[in-house]
Amino acid sequence: MFIPLSPLEFKRRAANLYGRKTAVIDGEHRFTYADFNTRCNRMANGLLDLGLAPGDRVAYLAYNSYPLLEGYYGVLAAGGVLLPINIRLSAGEIAYILNDAGATFLFADADFAPVVEKIWPELQQKPAVVWLSQRPDGLRGCLYDDLLVESSPEEPPAVEIDENDVAELFYTSGTTGRPKGVMLTHRNLYLHALDSLIAIRATERDVQLHTIPLFHVNGWGTPQSLTAVGGTHVMLRKFDPGEALRLVEQERVTRFFAVPTMLNMILNHPDVGARDLSSLEVVITGGGPTPPDMVRRGEEILHCDVVGGYGLSETSPIVTYASDKTELAGSPEQERWRRRASTGLPIVGVDMVLLDGEGNKVPFDGVSVGEIAVRSNLVMKGYWNDEAATGSVMTDGWFRTGDMAVIDPDGYVLVVDRRKDIIVSGGENISSVEIESILYEHPAVLETAVIGIPDDRWGEVPAAIVTLQPGREVTAEELIEYSRGRLAPFKVPKRIDFAGSLPKGGTGKILKRELREPYWKGYDKRVH
Repeated sequence: MFIPLSPLEFKRRAANLYGRKTAVIDGEHRFTYADFNTRCNRMANGLLDLGLAPGDRVAYLAYNSYPLLEGYYGVLAAGGVLLPINIRLSAGEIAYILNDAGATFLFADADFAPVVEKIWPELQQKPAVVWLSQRPDGLRGCLYDDLLVESSPEEPPAVEIDENDVAELFYTSGTTGRPKGVMLTHRNLYLHALDSLIAIRATERDVQLHTIPLFHVNGWGTPQSLTAVGGTHVMLRKFDPGEALRLVEQERVTRFFAVPTMLNMILNHPDVGARDLSSLEVVITGGGPTPPDMVRRGEEILHCDVVGGYGLSETSPIVTYASDKTELAGSPEQERWRRRASTGLPIVGVDMVLLDGEGNKVPFDGVSVGEIAVRSNLVMKGYWNDEAATGSVMTDGWFRTGDMAVIDPDGYVLVVDRRKDIIVSGGENISSVEIESILYEHPAVLETAVIGIPDDRWGEVPAAIVTLQPGREVTAEELIEYSRGRLAPFKVPKRIDFAGSLPKGGTGKILKRELREPYWKGYDKRVH
């Protein structure tokens, strides 16, 4: 028997098996899985009533919210392609994405009415607009609630699904040029949910807080995986560490994902010791290297497991998870924190190697650095309307990630840097991540980012931009001396600058490109 794979199966399963269970919590809104199923049906039928054709792209400009979560199933059930857009992009970038994708529908929160109004003249194809909250005065479009009320609650007419059809379209951040549309198929998303569930072991008893924006590869695959097992989704409109802690206490949250900057903000928030966080079982970190000392602090302060993972938009996204291996039980705590801070072990369904500049495999010795290459059913179909870009990363049956890593003899992957972030100083490759991990151990450091800056003798040298813990003081010289005792001499930062804050993207990842620009202004030899 052959049944095309599609995440739509997860919605039906949850409605059948967990219909009376709370599926979604969003402020005052609470829906059971029976409610969720009906609302997704209404949405799908509403889109069909508005004229959606198979394969039409349905874009979202929205915070984490129940209407966006419903889009993950309603759009697909109608035969459309879901296109969540990073709300932190510029108006010009948003217009480019809508034009490039040829979006025929745009679901938008009222807060983004000024953006919609600004880009409207630039849109080559005017999408039908659906407002997720109130309808802004003077702007076209209907209200989401009206669309649902006027639509049938029954299962929409069955659409013929090829499991290799595109289901979701995510655009990269565009830090190295125009954003590229990552095409994820029904098959990609279905198998990712199953493979990631084997790794992270979520069950119907889990209550997960959506700290990661759903426009970032669906908040690390949660709309599919958690729904598949009947867990509860708790929506966090925009990340705020105090609100996250409040929701963990109030809703008895068992798990959440966090990029390191998010986790750092939570661990340093004044409420962290005042909230009842006893329900927490695991915090999964990713989206950037997590310093081992942050894992230690996370486990000591939150009293739960803190485990690293790794993935990209192009891989659906999770491809590694830093689970503990039984044969390593009894290792010193420092070793356990180091492994948990790593990007972990390849999950089931993922074949991973490290390749050198000539495409040769690098040994798993914990020392040899190579580019991570992945072969898996989780890897994207390709980039939307960009065969050249697809061909540049899909070579010889492998997806080249652009991330440089080592793999130790036990199989744990440690990303040492993005290929573009490696600092080449006098012919030596220096990992910015290694330096950052050392600086994070200093009690006065709140956040840091290490970049290469120009140097007439060495080409470039490492420099650190640091923000300090409230009420703490430290000089650049003291931090350099602190590093000198813990790093090889050529890796010690040659300059440390202090800042009130560091620029961040939609998930809280620090934007190193923005930090580099003022240092390299006027230099023609910059290669990163």
